[in-house]
Amino acid sequence: MPIITISRGSYSHGKQVAEKLSAKLGYECVSREIILEASKDFNTSEIKLIRALHDAPSSLERITYGRDRYMAFFREALLRYLLKDNVIYHGLAGHFFVKDVSHALKVRIVADLDDRLATEMKRDNVSKEKALRLLKSDDEERRKWSLDLYGIDTNDTSWYDLVVHIGNMSPEDAVEIIATAALQPSFQPTLQSRKTIETRMLAARVQVLLLGTIPSAKVSIEEGELVVSGGGYWGDGKKLIARVDEAIDCENAGQLKLRFR
Repeated sequence: MPIITISRGSYSHGKQVAEKLSAKLGYECVSREIILEASKDFNTSEIKLIRALHDAPSSLERITYGRDRYMAFFREALLRYLLKDNVIYHGLAGHFFVKDVSHALKVRIVADLDDRLATEMKRDNVSKEKALRLLKSDDEERRKWSLDLYGIDTNDTSWYDLVVHIGNMSPEDAVEIIATAALQPSFQPTLQSRKTIETRMLAARVQVLLLGTIPSAKVSIEEGELVVSGGGYWGDGKKLIARVDEAIDCENAGQLKLRFR
């Protein structure tokens, strides 16, 4: 069964759709849990992880490699979850990490502005004018965050397989449409698509491993190799490779080679 990622603006019914979809399909539904797991596994402040995932790019510029560090923690934890399949992730960044993964159904939920304003006004007990300022600010923060980290505009529909507009359509209607799409043959896992998720998780795990000693290191996958770059002098290469080999314990690990540049 596929992975489903749901991207949404604030007060766009994304959480409601995700939870109802989870109940219908019997999938695990996660969002904040990823942050909690990353915080626990890497002994990292949950508050700082949340800031890294939600605040404007400038908020962590004071901390050397701060944002990259927290994003590495989050990426590893999320990809580890997605290895299980039958998962619905709703929140920021999910679709970034499953680009070109054929069994990942990437959904964008949008809602009418008046509906979002009414929810903001009720929840925070503010005027319509203030609610509008808050929504615009939040939308722009998310857009800047995405552009700065990945060069991706969250409003670019080409990043999604399905864009669902909550307006005339109810959240319940949206659930039915997404559930139907998830059952299509094109979104069912294959050996290759599972391997893609696994190797991306391995790259994320290696990057986390290297953060303590080489915070500038970047790990990518190129033609079946784990490529570590951006670190300059690597020191004792044999020891470094031994540490990386320790971190790689998945089924396809033996097929991956490690290369430094």
